[in-house]
Amino acid sequence: MAKKPSLTLIILNYNTQFWLKKTLTSLNKHYRQKTQTKLSTVVVDNASEDQSVAMVKKEFPWVKLMALPKNLGYATANNLALKKVQTDYCMLLNSDVEFTAATKLDQLIKFLADNPKIAVITPRVELENGKLDWACHRGEPTPWASLTYFAKLEKLCPQRPSCAQYHQKYKDLNTIHEIDACSGAAMMVKTAAMKKVGFLDERFFIYAEDLDWCKRFRDAGYQVAYHPLVKIIHHKYKAGLESRDAHVSFETKRHFYNTMLQYYDKHYREHYPELVRWLLRVVLFIKRGGF
Repeated sequence: MAKKPSLTLIILNYNTQFWLKKTLTSLNKHYRQKTQTKLSTVVVDNASEDQSVAMVKKEFPWVKLMALPKNLGYATANNLALKKVQTDYCMLLNSDVEFTAATKLDQLIKFLADNPKIAVITPRVELENGKLDWACHRGEPTPWASLTYFAKLEKLCPQRPSCAQYHQKYKDLNTIHEIDACSGAAMMVKTAAMKKVGFLDERFFIYAEDLDWCKRFRDAGYQVAYHPLVKIIHHKYKAGLESRDAHVSFETKRHFYNTMLQYYDKHYREHYPELVRWLLRVVLFIKRGGF
């Protein structure tokens, strides 16, 4: 008899009690109660100040809870769980995603099992209105791809690869295909490949760690795939850029743009003149509002 595949779901939470409950409830209804896969679900709580931890303990006894004493950021907190994974596959999930009948994760597992070169796969991540969350379908953010994105050339020429490389809008979104990077909101990984490539880079407190991870998988000879036949809803920005908490929104926005420069410094600075970095800093300074 063939061995059953095994999967660990890792959900990072920070003050999103309402959305975390929605995530876990929908996960239980649409996947956990139906799958034959050996499943482990871990919630890593980044020192939330709401009642998230108490809620998980009381209402979801099947969840393994890692309650951290302070906010360690996205990469470091997820790594604490990733380093303990003993299953064939693991998957990062945001605490504001929602499972539906179309969230058939076993299809992603089968696709990974059937394709040795693919180490990372994403479902079609949809916003509440049914439109694609483009963060799940990205190209490598080279200086040129970033320039065309910020200059809005991508919107003007979405079907031209030279102008729309960042989100690769010229590809057929209804077919399974290779992409450069997906979003940590819903990202499944082969554990064996992860052990070769390494964990998330903890220099990224929040944002770009998923881009960086995908690049490192590709640099190691693996591929990243987009699978539109499996879908999940992302109630985006509930704890980030558009948070109702002004301080949280401010800090998140600051991290968002600062991280872009960190990513450039790690992967591109030594390959381009310093003028390119200076121009990037100017653009990011303007985009983030000058703070």
